[in-house]
Amino acid sequence: MNAPAKPDGPLSKPEFNQFRDLLRRYCAHELDQWENLQTETPYGPVYVLLSRSLQPGTSTEAYRPF
Repeated sequence: MNAPAKPDGPLSKPEFNQFRDLLRRYCAHELDQWENLQTETPYGPVYVLLSRSLQPGTSTEAYRPF
């Protein structure tokens, strides 16, 4: 990934909606089985797992609708 973007504060509602819509589109058309991502933030690294299946021992109740 590229260098982290300069933080400009929290996402606005339109930015969040665009992020959600693009993530849904990515998951529908680009995600095969899984994708592991890592990005830097001012508070340290963040690790993201996108998967078409639940992790073993995880309930669907552990996730909030997006």
